[in-house]
Amino acid sequence: MRVMGIDPGITRCGVGVVDVDASRRATLVHVRVARSSPQVATHFRLRSIADEIDEVIAAHAPEVIAIERVFAQENLQSVTTTMQVMGAAMVCAGRAGLPMAVYTPSEVKAAISGNGNASKAQVEHMVARVLRLAEAPRPADAADALAIAICHAWRGTGLLGAGDDSRVSVSLSGKVHARGAVTPAQRTWLAAQAAQRRTGAVDPRLRRGGR
Repeated sequence: MRVMGIDPGITRCGVGVVDVDASRRATLVHVRVARSSPQVATHFRLRSIADEIDEVIAAHAPEVIAIERVFAQENLQSVTTTMQVMGAAMVCAGRAGLPMAVYTPSEVKAAISGNGNASKAQVEHMVARVLRLAEAPRPADAADALAIAICHAWRGTGLLGAGDDSRVSVSLSGKVHARGAVTPAQRTWLAAQAAQRRTGAVDPRLRRGGR
C-alpha cells in the first residue's frame, strides 16, 4: 500500500508518502514541507499548498490520502487556517479520485507509539525507527506527515470514499468494533484509543462536559 500523509498548516504543510508491504514494513518514498508566505493573501497561500500536494500525487501516485484533523486549539485563527488547508487537501484528494481518511492527533500518536499523549519528540523518534532512518525528517511537520501516513497504513480504517468504510473502529464512547481478526499492532492501537475515548482525551470538550 502506498499512503500519502498530510499534516495541514498554512505556513508549513507536511506532505509524506510511504510504502507498506504485507508484513507491515514501512519505507519512505517522499517527504517535503509545502510553505507559504504570511505576506500573501490566504486564498493564494491555499492555492500554493494545493499545487504542491497535486505535484506529489502526480509524481508518486499514492493509493490513499490520510489527513490530520484538528479538534481545538487556543489560537482560533490557527484553527481556522488549518481547517482551510485541510479543505484544500481534501479537494486535491477528490480531484485525484482517491479515497481519504482523517485522523486526530491522538489517534496518530496512539497508532505509531501506543500512547495517545506522546510528545512530538517521541513521535519523531518512532517515525525514524519505523522507517529505518538515521534521524527524523525536519522540520517536525515533515515527520508528522509521515506519522499520519503510517497511522493509516497500520490501522487500515476510517476510509471515506472506499467500498469498505472501516474494518476496525472505536466509537466516541470507547467501544471497539472489528470485522474479522486484528493484528497485534491494531490491538495495541485499539486499546489505547478506547481508553482515550472513554476519558475524553481525543476531544477536549468531552472532558469539560461541553456540548
